[in-house]
Amino acid sequence: MDSQKCLIVMDDRGVISLGGDDVRDFLQNLITQDIATLEPGHGAWAALLSPQGKYLFDFFVVAMNDGSLMLDCEASRVSDLIARLETYKLRADVEITDASTPWTVAALLGTEADSRALVGFEGRGGPFGGGVCYVDPRFGAIGARALLPRPALAALLGAGFEEQDRDAYDHARICLGLPDGARDLAIDKALPLENGLDVLNAINWEKGCYVGQELTARMRYRATVKRRLLPVAIEGDAPKPGTLIMLGDKEAGEMRSSFEDIGLALLRLDALATLHEKGGVLTAGDTTLSPLRPPWMTASSEEPPIG
Repeated sequence: MDSQKCLIVMDDRGVISLGGDDVRDFLQNLITQDIATLEPGHGAWAALLSPQGKYLFDFFVVAMNDGSLMLDCEASRVSDLIARLETYKLRADVEITDASTPWTVAALLGTEADSRALVGFEGRGGPFGGGVCYVDPRFGAIGARALLPRPALAALLGAGFEEQDRDAYDHARICLGLPDGARDLAIDKALPLENGLDVLNAINWEKGCYVGQELTARMRYRATVKRRLLPVAIEGDAPKPGTLIMLGDKEAGEMRSSFEDIGLALLRLDALATLHEKGGVLTAGDTTLSPLRPPWMTASSEEPPIG
């Protein structure tokens, strides 16, 4: 990422508007995050799981001044997410609308100093240009997000941001170990705790029930996580998503998204332990991979050994 402040228009993101008197209670009972007290202008990252605790959707929930909630989600899955939400609505006073045409999403990346300063302020934000700008709730080092009426993008450019393409965002998020929806999380297969949703602020362990809570909590308290989504350095051609990763003759994980010489991989913790204790090389075909420790990961014994 270059040193200047840059704006990336996220054309692959859609927007869903949720209104009505019951909107808070409705969403609160479904998703992994606690949004009961989410303040206007602030944002949260959350997931909607299957009853079996598998990943179905993830999105950013943004509280608006008029009491409505907006979901920043994958554009290609807007209709699927609306349909899923509708199945839970029953008699609740909730209006669910595709708002992707009048609204747009942008990622705001700053200098290295800016990024360091935002850590600890995840999710906080305020009004801007008729919409909202807020610190990315996953990890502040990735910068901020904006949910705006489309004409308001010009105001961001006027505020000193330079527009760049999506590559700048992908490089930054992969370096930080941040998944990007269904590109990295297998629908109805991925487990939240194996893919970092717990440590990246998508799960609130103190809130009441939500869909898939029982199995998610059981995995946490029984410490049954067997894999972890991590950034990897790539030496050679970037493997396609889904490519098996090997440690010698044993399966060690699967490749996810990548950009140039860095990618994300879902790696087995036992393979990482073997790599740390006995050495060896992770390979995906003719490509060599080296696991990297993302900056949000602690050096505690609960985390996989890296380096």
